[in-house]
Amino acid sequence: MPISPKRWAVAAVPAAASLLLAAGAAPAFADGSYTIPIHQKLPLTATSQGVENQKKCADIPSTQDGWHFVLPGNSTTFVELKVTFEPGGEKTVTVFGPPTDKHAYVASEPGAKLTAASAKVTGGSVEWFNLSHTCPSSATVSPSPSVSSGAPSPSGSPSSSASASASASSSPSSSASPSASASSSVSPSGTPSGTPSGSPAPSGSASAPATGGTTGGGLANTGSDAPVGLIAGMAAALVGAGAFLVVRRRRAGAEG
Repeated sequence: MPISPKRWAVAAVPAAASLLLAAGAAPAFADGSYTIPIHQKLPLTATSQGVENQKKCADIPSTQDGWHFVLPGNSTTFVELKVTFEPGGEKTVTVFGPPTDKHAYVASEPGAKLTAASAKVTGGSVEWFNLSHTCPSSATVSPSPSVSSGAPSPSGSPSSSASASASASSSPSSSASPSASASSSVSPSGTPSGTPSGSPAPSGSASAPATGGTTGGGLANTGSDAPVGLIAGMAAALVGAGAFLVVRRRRAGAEG
């Protein structure tokens, strides 16, 4: 009994679906490898919380951060590993182990962030790979010194105004007038002295005004124009008159 075309169509649908499912589960590459992501949430640093730390990661030096990646199970191995660090950029690893190709080690700058990671693997059927642990660098990360782009500025700016270091005296001498007046004092002999009492004083220094200068041993000016001889004569006359009166009184007393 021949099979109708309708029955052929009904039988072909499950077969096609099976082929599609098989194609979806097949490896993504012709060589049987496929790509999987990292299991941990990124970004991470070697010292992030929740990341296990160890002292040694294969042959990575202690001056760099070491990263150890591992595949689950025992039937899957790495073919290629791509990781991206900041700073550092993308790195591709194609040599794996020890001890087997299910282990991968990568070095980065101290303190770098892992921002992306994916792996091409072969064998088995795994959905991701893991960050097993890290080996933080033992080197001290010091901040880069700041570079001064300008020349050193002078410690002091020149004064914009000239200093009046040689300023003029605020109190010039105003009493420096020459003493040119003639002395009006009278000498003991009664002859007025007409010689000037002094010469003009220098203009640069203050000279005290002349007060009653002398004329070569003469008496000081008393302020009176009466001759000294006349005064002396009057005094002698008064003394003589007094003596006469005293003698006269004594005689009168003796006679009485």
